[in-house]
Amino acid sequence: MGLARREPAITSSPAPRPAAFPVGIADARGAVRLAVAGIHGVTRIAQGLHGSIAGLAPPLGRRRERPVGGLSGFVYDAVRAGSSVVGSTLDAVLAGLQALPAGAGPAAQESPARRAFLSALNGVVGDYLVRTGNPLAVEMEFVVRGPALPRVLLLVHGLCMDDLGWQRKGHDHGAALAAALGCTPVYVRYNSGRHVSENAAELSDQLDALLGRWPVPVESLAIVGLSMGGLVARSAVRQGRDAGAAWPRHLRKMVFLGTPHEGAALERGGNWLHAVLGASPYLAPFTRLGSVRSDGITDLRHGNLLPGDWQGGRYRHADTRTPVSLPRGVRCYAVAGALGGGGADQSIGDGLVSVDSALGRHPRPSHDLRLPASRTWVARGVHHLDLLSDPGVYARLLRWLR
Repeated sequence: MGLARREPAITSSPAPRPAAFPVGIADARGAVRLAVAGIHGVTRIAQGLHGSIAGLAPPLGRRRERPVGGLSGFVYDAVRAGSSVVGSTLDAVLAGLQALPAGAGPAAQESPARRAFLSALNGVVGDYLVRTGNPLAVEMEFVVRGPALPRVLLLVHGLCMDDLGWQRKGHDHGAALAAALGCTPVYVRYNSGRHVSENAAELSDQLDALLGRWPVPVESLAIVGLSMGGLVARSAVRQGRDAGAAWPRHLRKMVFLGTPHEGAALERGGNWLHAVLGASPYLAPFTRLGSVRSDGITDLRHGNLLPGDWQGGRYRHADTRTPVSLPRGVRCYAVAGALGGGGADQSIGDGLVSVDSALGRHPRPSHDLRLPASRTWVARGVHHLDLLSDPGVYARLLRWLR
């Protein structure tokens, strides 16, 4: 689902900032709200388990959870109410400090450490942060490094990452490609805990505005998507074309690095564990822990791209996606990592994404991306995150995007 259109946030960031991790008032307010929510969640788990034990529930079989009542129930309610009062009081005090004139109170400064923490937090509970209006929620922005040139390279990061995540082991695909190809690297920063389709709709809107105001005429646009970023890019192209956006007309090439086009086995396993825990009334309260997986993470189960893919429920086991083919007129490429040897590397893949999923292979013809062998490559012995720094991967990127 798209959001109301807003002007794209654009940041020029020529070099990483200091590694300090100052905590500002907005951060503190967000942390207080999360702490209160955590206390509520833990007490509900304890109360549900207490109720199952007190009610002598059978060890297996679904049963409606009945939290314990009486004096024990009063205590649990009092803990939640007390934490809410304390949290509201602290939030009000911090809000007052935040409203002071500039320079009158401490302010958070951007730093790689803080941004990495917030990006990881948003990947896990970013959807919750948005729903609750928590100031720790990351908003989409573009980071442009270098002068505006006719050729634009858009880099879309993966789950729990941000634009600085492209820098690994002293290498940055974006910076290296920009120097070799004479293009402007534009890094996207987004809340990876939101649904892929929601981030994609916003990316399409903001990219349309960005390129519409580009200082020089745009000759071409190429996109490199890492992991979830590849799904966001594919969805953005589909939604952008459906909406009649102008930016897809500039798109010439897309490269996917370790993108789970056909889903990720780890998330499917997590979903089955969630279902197994729910089979016992003694374990059912702990499904609340399993549900602390963001909308973005659950989209990785099958590689959801469109709103209709998840509106039937976050925990659906069956793959009911609407097939989305690769965009016509755009040359697409895919890289997969493979840690194992022989046939085992197909399922192990890069440790997170199988080779078949990364290369868009699916037993159902409607879901197979039909990438020709000349546009795919398997990086042997390369872990998922090392796709960001492997020399062989960079050589392929340079060859395909030249």
